[in-house]
Amino acid sequence: MDNPELLPPGFRRWFSKRGWTPHPHQLFLVDEANKGNSGLLIAPTGGGKTLAGFLPSLLELSSEGKNQNARRHIHTLYISPLKALAVDVARNLEQPISDMNLSIRTETRTGDTPPRKRLRQKQVPPDILLTTPEQVALLLADKAARQYFSELKYIILDELHALAQSKRGDLLSLGLARLRNYAPDVKLIGLSATIAWPFELGAYLVPQGENPDRTAISPVQIATTDVQPDIQILKSGERLPWSGHSARYAYLEILEHIRKHRMVLVFVNTRSQAELVFHQLWHMNEDNLPIALHHGSLDVQKRRRIERAMTDGLLRAIVCTSTLDLGIDWGDVDLVINVGAPKGASRLTQRIGRANHRIDEPSKAVLVPANRFEVLECQAAREAAAAGAQDTPRIRDGALDVLAQHVLGMACAEPFDKQQFFREVKSAYPYRNLSKQQFDQIIDFVATGGYALRSYDKFAKLRQNKEGQYRAANARIERQYRLNVGTIVEAPMMKIRLLRRSPVSKSGQVTVPLQGGAVLGEVEEWFLEQMVPGDTFLFAGEILKFEAIRENFAYVTRSRSAEPKVPSYQGGKFPLSTYLAARVRHMLATPAEWRRLPPSVASWLRIQKQKSVIPSAHEMLVETFPKAKKHYLVCYPFEGRLAHQSLGMLLTRRLERLHAYPMGFVANDYALAIWGLKDLSLMIERSDLDLGALFDEDMLGDDLDAWLAESSLMKRTFRTCAVISGLIERKYPGQEKSGRQITFSTDLIYDVLRTHQPDHILLQASWADAYGGLLDLGRVSQFLARIKGSIRHQPLERISPLAVPIMLEIGREPIYGAANEQLMKEMAAGYFAEAEGRDGTRPI
Repeated sequence: MDNPELLPPGFRRWFSKRGWTPHPHQLFLVDEANKGNSGLLIAPTGGGKTLAGFLPSLLELSSEGKNQNARRHIHTLYISPLKALAVDVARNLEQPISDMNLSIRTETRTGDTPPRKRLRQKQVPPDILLTTPEQVALLLADKAARQYFSELKYIILDELHALAQSKRGDLLSLGLARLRNYAPDVKLIGLSATIAWPFELGAYLVPQGENPDRTAISPVQIATTDVQPDIQILKSGERLPWSGHSARYAYLEILEHIRKHRMVLVFVNTRSQAELVFHQLWHMNEDNLPIALHHGSLDVQKRRRIERAMTDGLLRAIVCTSTLDLGIDWGDVDLVINVGAPKGASRLTQRIGRANHRIDEPSKAVLVPANRFEVLECQAAREAAAAGAQDTPRIRDGALDVLAQHVLGMACAEPFDKQQFFREVKSAYPYRNLSKQQFDQIIDFVATGGYALRSYDKFAKLRQNKEGQYRAANARIERQYRLNVGTIVEAPMMKIRLLRRSPVSKSGQVTVPLQGGAVLGEVEEWFLEQMVPGDTFLFAGEILKFEAIRENFAYVTRSRSAEPKVPSYQGGKFPLSTYLAARVRHMLATPAEWRRLPPSVASWLRIQKQKSVIPSAHEMLVETFPKAKKHYLVCYPFEGRLAHQSLGMLLTRRLERLHAYPMGFVANDYALAIWGLKDLSLMIERSDLDLGALFDEDMLGDDLDAWLAESSLMKRTFRTCAVISGLIERKYPGQEKSGRQITFSTDLIYDVLRTHQPDHILLQASWADAYGGLLDLGRVSQFLARIKGSIRHQPLERISPLAVPIMLEIGREPIYGAANEQLMKEMAAGYFAEAEGRDGTRPI
């Protein structure tokens, strides 16, 4: 579509004054909206997707003219996966509205919006509301929701790939089905830059029919560009570490890149890593370059100050997590640095798109691998980005615990007829395969708790009226729903308050009241509970001394400790994508490609080839060797840490039955090491241990059942499902359950259900989560099928070069500062000396 006449003269003049010409993909959405269609736009970063998404709304609202009476209905609903993105888009949207003098009101509504403003937005809605999936769920649970959304014309879903493939996307899809019920003519616009399965997202935008085999799909426009990103892997003068994730060897070189550029985003994969990298860069920053820290656990006011400073061009670098890697256009970023491997080709494309945020200029990025295996992964990701490859996961079937939460939310808004509601739920693409039996089980669960729990009144949350419709049982349940809505279940958090001076005397007595103090953000409860007064830790870019805990606050003062701890957070680690894993295996198996690797890494692989073997791309190498009166089995699946941890648990159970006396295992993204007391090489030679049988797919049968029956990981998975479904309520007015309270409650219920109702709908939901989530059993299943008949065993007398990184993971404790560096140097030197078959420690 390339017809600028689709835009009225005022809009064409606005484009012209800015030196722009509307792109065909922008006009595509206008044309489809004029036809009454929804549409999906996939375009490169900087291609004007967001403006394209709003054009149909702006055109329609501008044609209506100034409305003298305040609107009582939302015209356009914009939904973003990130609060920061919604705020950024709202700010950018004001530019065309102001320039063209349009009488259009826009407002944001996120978890940070004050209650008074949220109330006003219900009473006097803006024309365009920019919000998040959780706020949509809250609005839909309001008794005035039908009237509020009855004249909704457009729904814009930004960064759709980041929403659709998660439980947040499941909840949103159900909300979209309800919005289509309230406003049958509403048009949905999906926007995304990185999609591997575009037509699945096209189906997500439109209602599905009764037959799940016939999928309805919205029109899809895929825009392309000939501009290739400029992605380099850091060429460091320092030796690459064997293992670890901090990339400390590269900090001075990262600072040099910051000096040479206007504004740099330094992406890391976890909040802990963000704190550590920022702390190290700040203390090496002899030029006093303005560098900031941004992640989701910081206080919202602190994050907003950093975002304003970015927009105003006052910063030279920001160390950040995924809070800034979607669609956000903060200031004049001209370089992205990714510390650690990106774990996915699409994630890398998304992140580097923050630099030179224009479709006709190449994005510029530097990848900083933290260890030797990550060099292979970074090279594979670099080649994938150059080829335009995408590896976003497919949309899986909607989660049952999310459906339970939605059922209660809709019962809070208004009574529903069960049959009509079932048809509405089935119209959501993720729930198109939902059976009537599953739906009935969900309704029964929300209404009674299910067979095993129906005798407890606290689990009865629905009642039927005289017409047989279901409604929320009482007002208390409605309040509890609103407090606990959402699918993001983090470990219980505790707010950090900064005091000016220590409240504790030398004798250990509290001498001043514990109150007041600036809130810096929040840290997971379990981390703080392990601390004693006087311990120090890194948070919000500062070294803090723990003083005391009172109620839901941890009180701290500033410190100059040389060895602070770093808070760690459960979850949040990205899995290695199957696409990148396959590329890494191919690179490892192809010596001709080693020339593109740093000399130390290429030398490492050549020595591996001499001392052991290099497996082919379709093989899995298994090495066995003795060390320090133990015997080791190291395999290299390249399937990601979560899958390897589950595989390790299952393999050790099998080795126990074979009397191999396994003592433990350790896993990273690339390899798995198991150690025990029996000579595994000898067992294989004598046929007492058959590797084909050890890695057979039948381990996902009885072995899996037996492990999960006693696994704390399965209970943790159930805990998450119980919270999302509403079975366990974490938040109450003015208070919140502690982690111990939630764990006790859910573990008790889990045991009851496994004993008395093993087919309970929440156990089904937990099994589904285990297959694709915390345990990644789906990945394990695919791996076992892949290596069937392709296992290559190599018995060794000593450790191989390839095994050194995973061996360094064994027994690692959180040692901080120089002691950790010295320990790693000694271990690396000793292991590699043995791997080379010598006593020296000459670096390669």
